Amino acid sequence: MRLVIFGLTISSSWGNGHATLWRGVINALGRAGHRVTFFERDVPYYASHRDLCSLAHGNELRLYSAFDDLLPEARRAVREADAAMVTSYCPDAGPATDVVLESRGCKVFYDLDTPVTLDRLNAGQPVGYIGPRGLVDFDCVLSYTGGAALDALQAKLGARRVFPLYGSADPEVHRPVAPREELRGDLSYLGTYAADRQEALSALFLEPAKRLPHRRFVIGGSLYPEDFPWAENIYYMRHVAPPDHPAFYCSSPMTLNITRGAMAAMGYCPSGRLFEAAACGTPILSDSWEGLDRFFTPGEEILVARTADEAVAALSLSAAEVAAVAVAARERVLAEHTAARRAAELVAILESVSAR
Repeated sequence: MRLVIFGLTISSSWGNGHATLWRGVINALGRAGHRVTFFERDVPYYASHRDLCSLAHGNELRLYSAFDDLLPEARRAVREADAAMVTSYCPDAGPATDVVLESRGCKVFYDLDTPVTLDRLNAGQPVGYIGPRGLVDFDCVLSYTGGAALDALQAKLGARRVFPLYGSADPEVHRPVAPREELRGDLSYLGTYAADRQEALSALFLEPAKRLPHRRFVIGGSLYPEDFPWAENIYYMRHVAPPDHPAFYCSSPMTLNITRGAMAAMGYCPSGRLFEAAACGTPILSDSWEGLDRFFTPGEEILVARTADEAVAALSLSAAEVAAVAVAARERVLAEHTAARRAAELVAILESVSAR
């Protein structure tokens, strides 16, 4: 299968969750014999933090400065493709959609930010990556979020066929590795700062750090404000590049997952970090949201906390108890949540829609 994608970024993991997901899935597609061209606008923000310059397995990363200059090449690529896709937060979603809709192949929109999309629609705010006709002209719509979000995309945006395509982990990248001294902690948290995660971060990370001053807490991620309430036992790493994610996870006996507010409220929206950490064999402590048990069994494959007391209790579990959780979670990810599994799901969806 030949697939063309107009997306946000795959070349830079700085401050976004799209890049790491696409790297794993596109590598898996390439290994399975499919070919992908990923079109990305070369913006200064990502260019200054670029950590990938080319794609493997015959896939192509095409950086461009202006969509008008790209137009002949984009049209040619789409004409030759079996499927063409526009994603949420694509900076040229409007003209890219026009090109995709000219395709004779399968026309796809992939919303990796469905709760944000629906929140903006409900608030009467514009959604820059969706045009005035909504999603009615696409042959299918993929959503990083399942559950009620799928019905909402049909009801509010006219999507005709909607399928969930969740996050994943790439076992070639996300696997147990030796810990690194500079990353060591008793509880780690990897995530870009977001105001709608702050309440949960305060309850499940900052308050336990205050109660356990003898423990070491480690945060990795960008965009944290100067007035963030740091403490002496909280250690901050401004950016953890994807190749360092396994060492980051494996350098603490437990890692924390916190879901953004809109996503937690909607449910069925697992962060890719859940799957990555589990694939690395690191026990996960997560906030609670509807549908979490669709991906991991609470208490057996993942630990769940709603309050600071519950987070502190999780940190008091024996090494044997948390190790059992980690082993079960890794087995679940390798069976159900790998990038290869998502790539196969994507191909199956596109083939079934094209057959219609």
